[in-house]
Amino acid sequence: MKQRKVPLRKCIVTQEMRPKSELVRIVRTPEGEVELDLTGKKNGRGAYLSNSEECFLEAKKKDSISRHLQVKLTEEQYDQLEIERKKGRK
Repeated sequence: MKQRKVPLRKCIVTQEMRPKSELVRIVRTPEGEVELDLTGKKNGRGAYLSNSEECFLEAKKKDSISRHLQVKLTEEQYDQLEIERKKGRK
């Protein structure tokens, strides 16, 4: 039986190539809203982050998500993304 190729994506904070299933996708929708994409299939510009507390804190500190999605995020939006990540990926 032929093995399937595992899709790899790069974390925007750590710059590590990891399997897509180990990362969290954050997407800027065509309407300009930023939200967590647990399915990995939403329309819009996406950025991948390692699914760890440290990675999210580093992204918040460096404002990495804003830079990659080309939209300004507030502290509250970063906090909301962190809450959604904790809820969705247990």
